[in-house]
Order: sequence, then C-alpha cells, then structure tokens
Amino acid sequence: MNTAQKIKTRLVIGLTLMASATVSLAKDDKPSPKLTEVWQPIPVKVATNPIPSDAIPLLQTAADVDKHWQHPNGKKVQWIYDNDELTVKPKSGSIISKQKFCDMQMHLEWRSPKKSERRKNAPRHANSGIKIQRRYEVQILDTYNTPIYVNGQAASIYKQSVPLVDALSPSGEWNTYDIIFKAPKFDDAGTLTKAATITVLHNGVLVQDHYQITGTTMYRGKAEYFNAHGCEPILLQDHNGEISFRNIWVRKL
Repeated sequence: MNTAQKIKTRLVIGLTLMASATVSLAKDDKPSPKLTEVWQPIPVKVATNPIPSDAIPLLQTAADVDKHWQHPNGKKVQWIYDNDELTVKPKSGSIISKQKFCDMQMHLEWRSPKKSERRKNAPRHANSGIKIQRRYEVQILDTYNTPIYVNGQAASIYKQSVPLVDALSPSGEWNTYDIIFKAPKFDDAGTLTKAATITVLHNGVLVQDHYQITGTTMYRGKAEYFNAHGCEPILLQDHNGEISFRNIWVRKL
C-alpha cells in the first residue's frame, strides 16, 4: 500500500469513528422524557352524574325556582312550574338569576310548544332568549321550517352572529344549549380592554365557535359596549312565547 492509499484509509477510518462518536453522543444527549412531565397541581375530581358536582343547579327541582330566580323587580317568579319544567307565563315579565356570573359554562334545555298546543293568537314564532349578564343574547326561537333573518334564528348571537349550522329540533321537542362564556374586561377608567367571547353547542353541534361579542344585544342599531360592568345575572326572556325550560346548571370558570 503506497503512502497516498494509507492516508486515504486513515481518513476513512477517522471519519467513521467521528460519525460513530457523534451518533453515540446524540443518543446520550437526548433529554429525559421526565423533563416534560407535569405532576402538580392535580385536577380536582368532578363527578358528572346527573350534573357536574361543582355546578350550581339553577333549575333541577321546584325549589330551585324560588331559590335561584326572581323577576328584575325582586318579586317572586310568576312563570309556571309543572312536570319538572318552568314555562314562560306570557306578559308576566322576564326572570333573572339571583346569583351573578362572570366566566362560566352553562347548560340549558328548552322547547317550544307544538303549533297545535299554542294558545289562540300566539305569535307565529315561540320566542325567548338567554341574556348572559343581562346583555348578551343567545336566541331561543322556534324557527323550525319557518324562515327568518338568519342572525335572529335559534342559536344565533342575536343580531350579531349567524349559527354555523341549523341544529334546531322540531316544535315540541327538547333542545340543549351548552355555552362557554368569557366575560368582557374593562380597565379602571371603564374602557373595554377585552371583548366577551362565546362558544355554543346546540344539541351537541358546534354553532358558535369562540365568537367575539361586539357589545350589548340591540334590536335596533349597532351593538356596543355602552358601559363597564362586572359579574351580572342571567336573564331568561319573556317575549310572549310559551317556551319551557329545564335542567339549567352553571359552572363558574
């Protein structure tokens, strides 16, 4: 073997040894998977039957009506409770929760009467609504097979956001709303620093996906954040429709 060949052989051997050492070093330098394991704090255990154990049961029994609800003037609820359902008594007025809420998860079930069950001269659309913090409305309206402006149909953020799909049950059947609401934030001067957001599942179907609320619900005019506020009650609307409610609960977030 001549000198040139010897040099070439030594070079190949040297490079091979270097490569082996690099691979070995790389294996040794891999971080331990334990470095990315989180063990504390341990999530609180929550039972889920029949409702989450950390939820506030706003409407599960007849006793909950007087315990958790009132008319805005402080008077006793005039709506009708029967068969585990609380039904709007038209023209008796809306009701509000006695407790105030900020960030929350809310579950609510509602239904409109069948058209054959409605009182004489009842509105064409059985109408109500959930006004979170008495301002931000998730529409409740029997629009099944009945056209209406789409930012006013069931599961819309009224006059603001059209539902992604129409998941409404037929008249007389129950609907579920599952709502995640993050309250707006204001600074000490009352200026909005962070808009409210809302996610809604209607009958288990995503219909509002982290929508950024543009302000207080308005029937006429543009929604705005007219004034700063803190935690506020939930309002269930009397809009002259015999809407029934059941199984309402809230988890504070």
